[in-house]
Amino acid sequence: MTHRVVITGAGTVNALGHDVPATRAAMREGRCAIGPLDIRDADRLQSPIGAQVRDWRAEDRFSLRDIALYDRVTQFTVEAARQAVAQSGLAFAGALAGQTGVVLGTAGGGLGTVDDNYRAVYEDRKDRVHPLVVPRLMNSAGVSHLSMIHGLRGPSFSVSTACASSNHAMALAFQMVQSGMAPVMLTGGAEAMLCFGGLKAWEGLRVMARDACRPFSKGRNGMVQGEGAAVFIFENRDHALARGAAVLAEVIGFGMTSDASDIVMPSQDGAVACMRQALAAARIAPADVGYINAHGTGTAANDRVESAAIAQIFGPNPPPVSSTKSMHGHVIGGTGAVELLACLMALQEGVLAPTVGWLGQDDDCLTDVVANHARTAEVDVAMSNAFAFGGLSAVLVLRRAGAH
Repeated sequence: MTHRVVITGAGTVNALGHDVPATRAAMREGRCAIGPLDIRDADRLQSPIGAQVRDWRAEDRFSLRDIALYDRVTQFTVEAARQAVAQSGLAFAGALAGQTGVVLGTAGGGLGTVDDNYRAVYEDRKDRVHPLVVPRLMNSAGVSHLSMIHGLRGPSFSVSTACASSNHAMALAFQMVQSGMAPVMLTGGAEAMLCFGGLKAWEGLRVMARDACRPFSKGRNGMVQGEGAAVFIFENRDHALARGAAVLAEVIGFGMTSDASDIVMPSQDGAVACMRQALAAARIAPADVGYINAHGTGTAANDRVESAAIAQIFGPNPPPVSSTKSMHGHVIGGTGAVELLACLMALQEGVLAPTVGWLGQDDDCLTDVVANHARTAEVDVAMSNAFAFGGLSAVLVLRRAGAH
């Protein structure tokens, strides 16, 4: 027996806002959070811009003991999960706590901790580091802390598939609830690699923009990194309705494929296969999709290939498409989770988040980009794309609550 899966809680910390209402307001208004980076050695970067989480005071949210254990990525994760659990109204105890788990996506894990301690060892020539460095930097730290904070003893682990990490994590959480393995799962993803070492590594790929992120636009010249987290409550629909929970949206399908092609270059065939798989799993036709939140990195290769893949699936008149990376930056392993907030906004409010900084039509790209200003539309089904380095793709499909 399979179960329908709904979302009953959402929380976030990202460059647009420290919670979901602030993030949605910024998306509706088309505010861009990309600007000069406030990090050590920013003057040595070729692309010294990013979408940082500003005005973040860990000491106002966590104890000194927690701060000693939490890398910046874990801080964002813990706060986003707190918001999601609060909105869901769930109280974890007894059998529910025993079955509920956590699956999160992140590419770098505690990269800030890694960067700081490499400096300590190699630059400052220290012979010892703090005893909690490993628990801070490990990829699964956020998962462990969420399970301990909320007393969750179900299936819990992290997923690391570069820029598709969050979508893969949420797809796996969906499977667990759908199959009956768990009635509830905390899922999403996070990233905080806006540190000198992390950014220098990305600069080596020569894909970083120096002024702005302009997905699908003429004059686009690369991606811009962001940071943050988003966490959701995926819940068995019958379980949610039985307790009178408000349903934000229903998760109805996903696709997961590998291009088996190139370590960095995107593949049109791979993107097409993943979107087709997601549509088939959701048991819907392309015409049913009313909005696509694209991977849309702002690089010449990704946007051209993704545009061609969308055209191949949806024909000459695809649904409206936007890339919110133009506002909150590319959150790498956490990006699919943050972008799912735009899909929820489209389904709940009928507001399509814009692709800001768009300068005009590129002949190689989509013709129906939600450009510069938000758009209103009645959307029953939304699709979220994530196409990662290494050809690892994950696509999620959501349906408006009450639409079926």
